[in-house]
Amino acid sequence: MLDLILASAHHLAVFTLVGLFAVQFVLVRPGLSGARLKQLARIDGAYGAAAGIVIIVGVVRVIFGTVGYEYYIGNHAFWGKMVAFLIVGLLTIPPTIAFRRWAQAGVEQADYAPPANEILASRRFIHLQAGVLLLIPIFAAAMARGYGG
Repeated sequence: MLDLILASAHHLAVFTLVGLFAVQFVLVRPGLSGARLKQLARIDGAYGAAAGIVIIVGVVRVIFGTVGYEYYIGNHAFWGKMVAFLIVGLLTIPPTIAFRRWAQAGVEQADYAPPANEILASRRFIHLQAGVLLLIPIFAAAMARGYGG
């Protein structure tokens, strides 16, 4: 029963993370300003929290799940998934910094709109995240079918 609970929690956290990512993907575009800046910063914070939950539940699942940690530490698909998740996490840093700066500027100046080049730079990082994010379920599917061991 514990394994089912952990697997369910892990999948729900991942779907939450992807949903929050999709909202960012839609919001970060030219013309972003006003209340959307603060909303984007809050969504980004929730995205980070969801990533933290994915990591925590994932670690607990590796340690206490039915399969056992030995399966994971010796599986190349698992490590591919971990590297992809790490890269996605690193790619979130520049946009997160920009979102926080934009939200603060929006508080200080009601009609603030981020410069177009900063929005485009953040969009590039978001698109890179999307590309790497696609690898995670591929590695997970491979791992679930016994590949990588």
